[in-house]
Amino acid sequence: MDVTKDGRRWRIGTASNVAWLAGRTTHGVSITTAIPPVFDAYATFYPPDGVALAAHERAVVDELAEQTADQPWWLGYLDTGAHDIVFPLAPMVSLYWDWRYLLVEAGPRQALTWRTGHMRGEGSLPDLFFPADHSWLVSALWDDTWTDIGGDAALITALHRNPLVNARPVGPDDDALPPGLTRD
Repeated sequence: MDVTKDGRRWRIGTASNVAWLAGRTTHGVSITTAIPPVFDAYATFYPPDGVALAAHERAVVDELAEQTADQPWWLGYLDTGAHDIVFPLAPMVSLYWDWRYLLVEAGPRQALTWRTGHMRGEGSLPDLFFPADHSWLVSALWDDTWTDIGGDAALITALHRNPLVNARPVGPDDDALPPGLTRD
Protein backbone atom coordinates (compact mmCIF):
# COMPACT_ATOMS: atom_id res chain seq x y z
CA MET A 1 0.00 0.00 0.00
CA ASP A 2 1.10 3.55 -0.71
CA VAL A 3 0.06 6.82 0.93
CA THR A 4 0.46 10.39 -0.27
CA LYS A 5 2.15 13.23 1.60
CA ASP A 6 4.11 16.27 0.47
CA GLY A 7 2.88 15.69 -3.10
CA ARG A 8 4.55 12.27 -3.25
CA ARG A 9 3.62 8.61 -2.76
CA TRP A 10 5.20 6.69 0.12
CA ARG A 11 5.30 2.93 0.61
CA ILE A 12 3.75 1.53 3.81
CA GLY A 13 5.71 -1.29 5.41
CA THR A 14 4.49 -4.76 6.25
CA ALA A 15 5.52 -7.48 8.69
CA SER A 16 8.09 -8.69 6.14
CA ASN A 17 9.96 -5.36 6.45
CA VAL A 18 10.48 -5.88 10.20
CA ALA A 19 10.82 -9.68 10.19
CA TRP A 20 14.58 -9.28 10.69
CA LEU A 21 13.98 -7.84 14.18
CA ALA A 22 10.56 -9.20 15.20
CA GLY A 23 10.83 -11.61 18.11
CA ARG A 24 14.60 -11.13 18.42
CA THR A 25 14.68 -8.81 21.42
CA THR A 26 14.95 -9.94 25.04
CA HIS A 27 12.95 -9.09 28.15
CA GLY A 28 14.65 -7.09 30.89
CA VAL A 29 16.56 -3.85 31.27
CA SER A 30 19.43 -4.35 28.81
CA ILE A 31 19.61 -2.59 25.48
CA THR A 32 18.59 -5.83 23.77
CA THR A 33 15.08 -5.21 25.10
CA ALA A 34 14.79 -2.61 22.31
CA ILE A 35 17.56 -3.63 19.90
CA PRO A 36 18.10 -7.26 18.80
CA PRO A 37 21.53 -8.68 19.65
CA VAL A 38 22.71 -8.65 16.03
CA PHE A 39 24.93 -5.54 16.00
CA ASP A 40 28.62 -4.98 16.76
CA ALA A 41 27.99 -2.00 19.07
CA TYR A 42 25.18 -0.32 21.05
CA ALA A 43 24.45 3.01 22.73
CA THR A 44 21.72 5.03 24.36
CA PHE A 45 21.12 8.73 23.78
CA TYR A 46 18.90 11.58 24.94
CA PRO A 47 19.10 15.38 24.71
CA PRO A 48 21.87 16.80 26.90
CA ASP A 49 21.07 19.60 29.33
CA GLY A 50 21.00 22.99 27.64
CA VAL A 51 20.55 21.59 24.11
CA ALA A 52 17.28 22.18 22.28
CA LEU A 53 15.44 19.01 21.29
CA ALA A 54 15.43 20.07 17.62
CA ALA A 55 19.23 20.50 17.64
CA HIS A 56 19.67 17.12 19.32
CA GLU A 57 17.42 15.32 16.84
CA ARG A 58 19.08 17.05 13.88
CA ALA A 59 22.52 15.97 15.16
CA VAL A 60 21.35 12.35 15.53
CA VAL A 61 19.92 12.24 12.00
CA ASP A 62 22.93 14.04 10.51
CA GLU A 63 25.33 11.51 12.06
CA LEU A 64 23.18 8.58 10.91
CA ALA A 65 22.92 9.97 7.37
CA GLU A 66 26.65 10.63 7.19
CA GLN A 67 27.45 7.06 8.28
CA THR A 68 24.88 5.41 5.98
CA ALA A 69 25.02 4.71 2.25
CA ASP A 70 22.34 6.52 0.23
CA GLN A 71 19.20 4.40 0.62
CA PRO A 72 15.64 4.61 1.96
CA TRP A 73 14.97 4.53 5.67
CA TRP A 74 12.03 2.80 7.33
CA LEU A 75 10.32 5.12 9.83
CA GLY A 76 8.16 3.52 12.51
CA TYR A 77 5.62 5.42 14.59
CA LEU A 78 4.24 3.69 17.69
CA ASP A 79 0.46 3.90 17.93
CA THR A 80 -0.18 4.87 21.56
CA GLY A 81 -3.59 6.31 20.72
CA ALA A 82 -2.43 9.70 21.95
CA HIS A 83 0.51 10.61 19.70
CA ASP A 84 0.99 11.49 16.04
CA ILE A 85 1.72 8.49 13.78
CA VAL A 86 1.67 10.55 10.54
CA PHE A 87 -0.60 8.17 8.55
CA PRO A 88 -3.27 7.05 11.06
CA LEU A 89 -5.40 5.14 8.52
CA ALA A 90 -2.60 3.03 7.06
CA PRO A 91 -2.09 -0.64 8.02
CA MET A 92 0.32 -1.29 10.90
CA VAL A 93 2.83 -3.93 11.97
CA SER A 94 3.24 -5.48 15.43
CA LEU A 95 6.57 -5.49 17.25
CA TYR A 96 7.93 -6.07 20.74
CA TRP A 97 4.91 -6.91 22.94
CA ASP A 98 2.36 -6.67 20.09
CA TRP A 99 2.73 -2.88 20.00
CA ARG A 100 1.38 -1.46 16.76
CA TYR A 101 3.63 0.66 14.55
CA LEU A 102 2.93 2.53 11.36
CA LEU A 103 5.95 1.78 9.15
CA VAL A 104 6.70 3.94 6.11
CA GLU A 105 9.62 3.97 3.67
CA ALA A 106 11.04 7.49 3.54
CA GLY A 107 14.34 9.10 4.58
CA PRO A 108 16.27 11.38 6.93
CA ARG A 109 14.39 14.55 5.95
CA GLN A 110 11.02 12.98 6.69
CA ALA A 111 12.32 11.60 10.01
CA LEU A 112 12.89 15.20 11.08
CA THR A 113 9.78 16.85 9.65
CA TRP A 114 6.74 14.59 9.52
CA ARG A 115 5.82 14.15 13.15
CA THR A 116 4.39 16.88 15.34
CA GLY A 117 5.24 15.50 18.78
CA HIS A 118 5.67 12.15 20.46
CA MET A 119 5.52 10.56 23.88
CA ARG A 120 9.01 11.78 24.78
CA GLY A 121 8.18 15.42 24.12
CA GLU A 122 7.74 17.82 21.26
CA GLY A 123 10.28 16.18 18.98
CA SER A 124 9.74 14.76 15.56
CA LEU A 125 11.83 11.59 15.45
CA PRO A 126 10.08 8.29 14.79
CA ASP A 127 9.94 5.77 17.64
CA LEU A 128 11.74 3.21 15.49
CA PHE A 129 13.81 3.68 12.34
CA PHE A 130 16.45 1.90 10.29
CA PRO A 131 17.94 1.97 6.78
CA ALA A 132 16.90 -0.52 4.12
CA ASP A 133 20.16 -2.48 4.57
CA HIS A 134 19.50 -2.94 8.34
CA SER A 135 22.98 -1.63 9.17
CA TRP A 136 21.61 0.10 12.28
CA LEU A 137 18.41 0.35 14.29
CA VAL A 138 17.13 3.19 16.46
CA SER A 139 14.35 2.35 18.90
CA ALA A 140 12.69 4.23 21.75
CA LEU A 141 10.40 2.00 23.77
CA TRP A 142 7.00 3.21 24.91
CA ASP A 143 7.94 3.91 28.52
CA ASP A 144 11.58 5.01 28.11
CA THR A 145 12.72 8.64 28.08
CA TRP A 146 15.89 7.77 26.16
CA THR A 147 16.57 6.15 22.79
CA ASP A 148 18.55 3.00 22.01
CA ILE A 149 20.68 2.26 18.95
CA GLY A 150 22.59 -0.68 17.56
CA GLY A 151 25.01 -0.49 14.64
CA ASP A 152 28.67 -0.84 13.78
CA ALA A 153 31.42 0.47 16.02
CA ALA A 154 32.22 3.44 13.74
CA LEU A 155 28.62 4.67 13.92
CA ILE A 156 28.44 4.36 17.70
CA THR A 157 31.80 6.15 18.02
CA ALA A 158 30.60 9.01 15.78
CA LEU A 159 27.41 9.39 17.84
CA HIS A 160 29.41 9.27 21.09
CA ARG A 161 31.79 12.00 19.90
CA ASN A 162 28.99 14.41 18.99
CA PRO A 163 28.14 16.45 22.11
CA LEU A 164 24.68 17.29 20.75
CA VAL A 165 23.78 13.59 20.56
CA ASN A 166 24.84 12.65 24.10
CA ALA A 167 25.34 8.97 23.21
CA ARG A 168 26.63 6.53 25.81
CA PRO A 169 28.04 3.25 24.50
CA VAL A 170 26.73 0.16 26.31
CA GLY A 171 27.29 -3.55 26.01
CA PRO A 172 24.45 -5.85 24.96
CA ASP A 173 23.99 -7.10 28.54
CA ASP A 174 24.35 -3.67 30.23
CA ASP A 175 21.42 -1.84 31.77
CA ALA A 176 20.25 0.63 29.11
CA LEU A 177 19.20 3.27 31.66
CA PRO A 178 21.45 6.32 31.15
CA PRO A 179 23.00 7.85 34.30
CA GLY A 180 20.81 10.55 35.81
CA LEU A 181 17.54 9.24 34.29
CA THR A 182 14.91 7.09 35.97
CA ARG A 183 12.50 4.47 34.74
CA ASP A 184 8.84 5.36 34.84
